[in-house]
Formats: sequence, C-alpha cells, structure tokens
Amino acid sequence: MPKQDEERVPVKMQPTYDAIVSITDEVCREHLNDEYATLARKMAAALARKRPSPLATGRERTWACSILYALGRVNFLHDKSQTPHMRMDELCKRCGVSQASASAKARIIHDKLELMQLHPDWTLPSRLADNPLAWVLMVNGIPVDARWMPREFQEGVYRMGLIPYIPNDGPSQH
Repeated sequence: MPKQDEERVPVKMQPTYDAIVSITDEVCREHLNDEYATLARKMAAALARKRPSPLATGRERTWACSILYALGRVNFLHDKSQTPHMRMDELCKRCGVSQASASAKARIIHDKLELMQLHPDWTLPSRLADNPLAWVLMVNGIPVDARWMPREFQEGVYRMGLIPYIPNDGPSQH
C-alpha cells in the first residue's frame, strides 16, 4: 500500500521515521486507538520533513513518546471524560520514557508544528465535528461558524482547505 502524501519522508529520515512509528503504532494498538496511531504517523512524517529535522538527534523511543505526548495535549488525553484517556505520566511509563524527557521533546514538537489545544490539523477525526477551531472563519472581520452557512459557502471554503469537510456530507464523503 503506497504511503499517503502526509506520511512521505526524506529518504535519509526513513529509517528514523520507521523506528519511531513502529513504537507509536505498538503503544497506540495496546493503549490508545487507531486515530492516535494515524495522527502519530502524520506528525512523525511532518517532523521528519523539517529542515533540520529534530528527529535526527535523540532516542527514537523518546521521540515516539513525545509525539504521543504532544497529540495527547492537543486532544486532552489526560481528561477522564475522553475515550481513550490516560495521564501523561502513565503514557510515559508505558512508553518506557521519563516524563521530563517526553515533556521536553514535546515542547520542541509544540514549537516546530505551532501546536495548541484543539489544533484542527491534529485533532482526532472523531472529535473534529465538535472542535470549534475547525469551523470558525473570519468573514469581513466577523467570526462565523461555517457549519451554519449556506452550502455554497461551505463548498467554497472546503475547496480552499479552510474547513475539514462539508458538514452535511460528513468526513467520509471527501
């Protein structure tokens, strides 16, 4: 199966990427879910494409944990009302990495990818419909929720890449 564009990495970084995602895949399979695994692969690839790539130095296990740590922050993994949920110290323990190391590398990831909580590009797909940051746009200086706009408007902003999908069609139609 060919890789999606968002998982393409430079040839030089391929072994590092493969090592990192084998760890994230395993942790996600055992303790999180497929959505976290997919986003972890996407994030590892995005970091591998950075010049210079922060993944070029340091332990792969630490980077794998830090990627999941960063995704966990974006998606409130620590919140007991979420499924799955896990405290960050528990995530680090399951990855075999100290929380201090994971947190430090997660800060690098945060800065390189300009992350924030509810970042639309890094939100779990199952939570995207409820993420206001994915839908609110500025129109003539006024914030509007694209979900409440006419379909023609939605189609236009979807084509421009400003919303993740056309709300009435759902995510699987695009």
